[in-house]
Amino acid sequence: MTDVIRVLIVEDEPLTAEAHAAYVARLDGFAVVGSASTGRAMLEAVASDPPDLVLLDLNLPDAHGLQLVRALRTAGSAVDVIAVTAAHDARAVRNAIALGVVQYLVKPFSFRTFAERLDTYREFRRGFEDRRTLTQADIDQNLGALRPTTAPDTEKGIAPETLQSIREVLRHATEGVSATEAGAATGISRVTARRYLEHLVTVGQADKDVRHSGPGRPEYEYRWLR
Repeated sequence: MTDVIRVLIVEDEPLTAEAHAAYVARLDGFAVVGSASTGRAMLEAVASDPPDLVLLDLNLPDAHGLQLVRALRTAGSAVDVIAVTAAHDARAVRNAIALGVVQYLVKPFSFRTFAERLDTYREFRRGFEDRRTLTQADIDQNLGALRPTTAPDTEKGIAPETLQSIREVLRHATEGVSATEAGAATGISRVTARRYLEHLVTVGQADKDVRHSGPGRPEYEYRWLR
């Protein structure tokens, strides 16, 4: 195994793919080696230059992600897969585990959660390096490395649907967005919008700066960290 874990990003939404690539770039020991926006492109990429890890969105325009994982296994590929999806029904998760998906990321998630999942995956991977045999304790320790040690990205008063709406406003904005503008775009109050915007700043997905627009009380504007 190489020191750097080579990552293929499979995501059909360009802004989301860019965000995932930026997240990977912030992690030591990982490198993005390619991207694909369709299932066909993913299968071709894995066949021509196998990565170590695939960050796989399960809802692609030409195939469901689990169908693609089955195709990989049928072809004899043992590439590791982390499923990335907005869906989290029990049957899909169970099927993903049965197909050997090593981690599951449910959108929306922060960089903190993303980093933790990849860090635990790296520890899991290291547990098999230079080993020909494993004891029960070794196996238990390696499997335990995949279990997250911190709580998911939940906060009292933060609704996932509203948070995703605020994210989309920032992602598609060409300039900084104020709480008033974000509230108007999503149909919520300025105060509520600001709470969600501040949450995104806290989890590292947005930054803020003072907007200078004349006399009076200054207003903050928020920008998506691509």
